[in-house]
Parts: sequence; C-alpha cells; structure tokens
Amino acid sequence: MFRRKFLQSLGTLGVGITLPIGAVQAQNLGKSTDQKTGLSLIAIKGKVQSGGKGVAGVVVTDGHTLVTTDKAGKYSLESNTSADFVYLSVPRGYAIPQEKGVAQFFKPMPKGKSSFTADFELQKLPQDDTRHNFVVWADPQMINKNDADELVKTSAHDLKKLVDGYGQDSLFHGIGCGDLVWDKFELFEDYKKAVEVSSIPFFQVIGNHDMDLTARTDEGSAETFKKLFGPTYYSFNRGEVHYVVLDDVFFLGTAKRYIGYLTEKQLQWLEQDLAYVKPGSMVVVSVHIPVNSGEKRRARLKDDSLGGVVSNRKELYRLLKPFKAHIMSGHTHICEKVIEGDIIEHTHGAVCGAWWTGPICTDGSPSGYGVYEVDGSEMKWYYKSVGHDREHQFRMYPKGTVKERPEEVVANVWNWDSAWKVVWFEDGVRKGEMKQEMGYDPLSVQLHAGPDLPAKHKFVDTTLTDHLFWAKPSAGAKQIKIEVTDRFGKVYVDALSV
Repeated sequence: MFRRKFLQSLGTLGVGITLPIGAVQAQNLGKSTDQKTGLSLIAIKGKVQSGGKGVAGVVVTDGHTLVTTDKAGKYSLESNTSADFVYLSVPRGYAIPQEKGVAQFFKPMPKGKSSFTADFELQKLPQDDTRHNFVVWADPQMINKNDADELVKTSAHDLKKLVDGYGQDSLFHGIGCGDLVWDKFELFEDYKKAVEVSSIPFFQVIGNHDMDLTARTDEGSAETFKKLFGPTYYSFNRGEVHYVVLDDVFFLGTAKRYIGYLTEKQLQWLEQDLAYVKPGSMVVVSVHIPVNSGEKRRARLKDDSLGGVVSNRKELYRLLKPFKAHIMSGHTHICEKVIEGDIIEHTHGAVCGAWWTGPICTDGSPSGYGVYEVDGSEMKWYYKSVGHDREHQFRMYPKGTVKERPEEVVANVWNWDSAWKVVWFEDGVRKGEMKQEMGYDPLSVQLHAGPDLPAKHKFVDTTLTDHLFWAKPSAGAKQIKIEVTDRFGKVYVDALSV
C-alpha cells in the first residue's frame, strides 16, 4: 500500500473496464490449435518422483487445467501458449523444494514448442508434518538499501531466532504476503537474501508494489515477479492443511492504479483445485489486498475503497464455505481480524511498520509478522513483534496520555479478535472488562500525526483502530494492571503505577 488517501479516493471512482476471461482447456485434444481460443496447443507430460519411485495422486497444473499423477507418478495434460508454467501442488509428507529459501515448485513453459516434458523430484520428509508452523511476512516494502539492510540484518535475524527457538526438528515455512519491495525491482535480491537468512522456505504473493508499472494490462504486470518467483497463483499442502496463494491485485494499465479483484481465470482454477480437497479440511488462502476490512466503517466511507478490499469476495467466500478457512492478507500496514461466517481473515501488520520510519505501524501495532502453529486440523496463532519476545501482545498507556480523555488508561491489543478478553485491576481489585472503542494509538499520534511527521515519509499518518481498550481509574488509585486473554486461553499481563 502506498498511502491511505489514495485507497479512499479509488473508492469514489467510476471505473469502466473489461475483465479478462482465462483460456479454456482444449476440447479436441488431437488438434494443434485450441478451437475456442485460437491458441496453439502444447502437450505436456512428465513424472513426479521421490527417490526413484513415482509419487501418485500429486496435482499438476498449467494454471488452467489440473490433473493428478497416476500410480507410477506420471501425468499428462493438454495446455496452450497462454500458459507460463507447469507446476505442482506439493503434497503432504514432502519437503518444500527450494533454492536458498525461495520455493521452487514450477517449470517455465518453453516458447515455440508443441510438446514439453516436465519432471519433478520430491524429497520425503524424515518426520510427520501433521504438526508444523508457518509465518506471514506482510509488506517488507523496501525503497532503498537502508530499508533492505534493516530487513536483512534485523527482521530476518529476528525470524531465524524465533525458528531456532522451536527446536531443530520443527517444520516451518514462510509466506511473503506481497509488497516485497516498493517498486524498486533491484531490491528483490535483498528480499531473497532476507529469506535465505531466515533459514526457512518461503512462498511469495504478488503485491501492488511488485508489479511492472509500464505494463499495458493486468496480464503483463507480473512479468518480473514471475521470472523471480514463478506463478502468481498456486497451492501446496503440509500436514492436513491445504495452502492457496492468489493474486488479488488487478492492475488498471497505468502506474499505481489497481483494484482488489480476483480474475475469472483464477476462480476457475481455484474451483478445480479445491475439488481435490476433502470438505471440512483446513484451507489457508494468502492474498495481498485484504478480502474485506473495517476501513469503510472506521473512516465512514460511502463505499468500500476499490484498492483496499476485494470487490468480488462473495465468490471466494462461496468457494471456501465447505472448508475450515483462514485468509492471510497485508497491504494496509495495520493489524485486523475480519470474521465472515466461519472464515477468519488475518490482516497483518507490516514487517516494515510504517514504511521503515520507526518501530510501529500506523495503528500502533509493532513492526512484525504472524506466527501460526498447526496441529492436525487445529491452528493457534500470535503476532511476533520484531525485537520483542512472544509475550509482547499489547501496550498500555497511563492516565493522561490521551489528552481528549485525561482520566483514562488505554491499552492497544493489536492481535485482538472478539474471542479475546481484556480486563483491568485497580490496586489488586478486579474491575471488569475494559471498554473497547475505536481511536488513535497514542504512540502513533506522537510519531506520525501532523504534516511534518515522520520526517522520512511525510505521507504517513496515524490511522483509526478498533483494538483500543479504555478504563477510568479512581482518583486515589496507585496501580493499574491489565490482563489480556487470547482466544486460546493464553494470558498476558502488564501493570503500571498511576
């Protein structure tokens, strides 16, 4: 995300566009040309194997059609020249293929050929992957070498320390949830260095600042990203969880103009992909732009910002309804939970915070990332603040910090959702739940509010958040303690003298 005002202005635009329809699988397999699209056909075949033996039941796709390997690990599919890759959905029980931490599950399609053989080699994991962990890095968003050094030397080492703390046999993977850089493509190499330092394999999501801004249409906007990281939509498996990555940034053909939108080609592919997943299973979908958010309500907008949420999200919700679904997103540089029926969306604070201007995001959430612990079909999570241990889950401010409410204490509980409890104690006496009210984080006001702050990027401004909690101590109170209990029953405590 570049700036909040731009997202709000997009919400008022009347944009007239024609959205692309994905290429259709050939119906006449013996023809050299797809009769529906007019594109030349390509016959793809290959084998998925491990240790010299074929792996059965692996899903292989060209981004349009999906097939599975037979008992010998062999597959074949009819593609056409609109496809960029042939790739597989890494099955459970196997290591994630990688090169210096960047996931490698794809092979580029050759140009000018009518047939192509693509073989894949998988490595069996030495342990069961039913229990595993993953992290979500949203918005590293580097614009210069100073930002890149901070990512590599601070954020990546923070993640490595976290991973090492889980023990040598723990399984981890990462998801870079978009805006890996800030339009400076030479810094992709620094992002890759950070991934390598982290010591875990990473999958990538394309963000609006990872697109080729000179492309004439959305179809061409991911060319650089694809050369570095492969397809922009795909899936993989670990343990009992099916992971999906989608591209929900639709480029409008002019620099820095985009909407949150899932193309028909992706939705057709996703419907096929999910047909291989048992209903009731956990599905984790990662995108860049939030599928939904509370921004419209908080900012009192008439309409959703077109660049801030996914316009056709109802169809995604429909496809995910049979599953135990979680959505991972970034883009906004704030922490937020949006619950739609049984679907929980986790919008993550940025790794870069407020664009590398200080230790927090614009809603007061620390610069950091999400950590998810999976055990079978169950998942727990917490937010990891860079430079802090995992116990750092809220910040409390003394009475008088907020000048408009001078008699109250306030706490920012950034990873809060409606299943959390926030209670307070005065001089050891439990006073009950704190009052949740929307507002501005006091530290964010100090660091970001006003036309001259912060000096590095003056467009940054403090933003309204729902995860502030308020209480009014009595005049003679000596100590205030706040006790926060997350949805999993873990308790976090902090106290201060009045």
